[in-house]
Amino acid sequence: MLVLLTGGTGGAKLVLGFHEETAPEDLVVVCNTADDSVVHGLHVSPDVDTIVYTLAGLIDPAKGWGIRDDTFTVLDQLQRLGNESWFRLGDRDIATHVTRTRLLAEGQPLSRVTAALCRALAVRSTVLPMSDQRVETRLSTSVGDLSFQEYFVKARWQPEVQTLRYRGMERCLPAPGVLDAIGNAAMVVVCPSNPATSIGPILAVPGVRQALRETSSRVVAVSPMVQGRSFSGPAHKLMATLGVEASVTGLAGAYRDFVDVLVIDAEDQDLQPAIEKLGVEVWATSIRMDSLDDKKRLARDLLQLSS
Repeated sequence: MLVLLTGGTGGAKLVLGFHEETAPEDLVVVCNTADDSVVHGLHVSPDVDTIVYTLAGLIDPAKGWGIRDDTFTVLDQLQRLGNESWFRLGDRDIATHVTRTRLLAEGQPLSRVTAALCRALAVRSTVLPMSDQRVETRLSTSVGDLSFQEYFVKARWQPEVQTLRYRGMERCLPAPGVLDAIGNAAMVVVCPSNPATSIGPILAVPGVRQALRETSSRVVAVSPMVQGRSFSGPAHKLMATLGVEASVTGLAGAYRDFVDVLVIDAEDQDLQPAIEKLGVEVWATSIRMDSLDDKKRLARDLLQLSS
């Protein structure tokens, strides 16, 4: 069993690579849910949906999120009626959120709802939310207190961020299956996702970081950045809010208590000695995933690290 911790589009690229290179039934994907939002009265779980759509073969490859060839008739009409439309929900995508919202209102936990969506879309891998309890990433910025979606989508991650917190984490528990999966994995991979807003919330769920420290499997993390800048999004900007240097060396320091191997891009190979001084093994290769072949090649390479 291979366990992947992920959030965002970068993580989904690597998840797809593993899906193509291994038996789908052997994959357990643990998703960040601190980006979840209520939009037009619907519970939207962006990172969960990105993974489910990716594994179902429905993802829009150009955007990296949403459903391929989706239409936006409902959103256009909502805008006409005076509603905000900055958070883009396609018509088929809305069906997912309607279903999730209904099942949650019936009292089903998010983990069970996610499993039901996976069954309906013929996803053979296991997709787990990090928790069934509601957690929300909040950012104190130069324009006020924002949710992650308000900061990332509406404000296009331009405001200066002073602090970042995970609201509700004190009441949070790991979703059923998360700790068992980590403990029984052949390998755990921390995907190249934003360390502050995608991986950070997963690690903050009580028990998860300890489980990563105690697992007998190798824990491998893939850097989401090259030369101090993330491939996409504000990861390099937000790491500073956690007191972490925006570099692969800073990332190694943040993960050193549980990571065995940090996979970095060959362009950052000069930082390998500094990382190894932190007690973290380094493997340098090309971590860019611009094509399906790139994703599959990186997944194959990472599978070699499990032994």
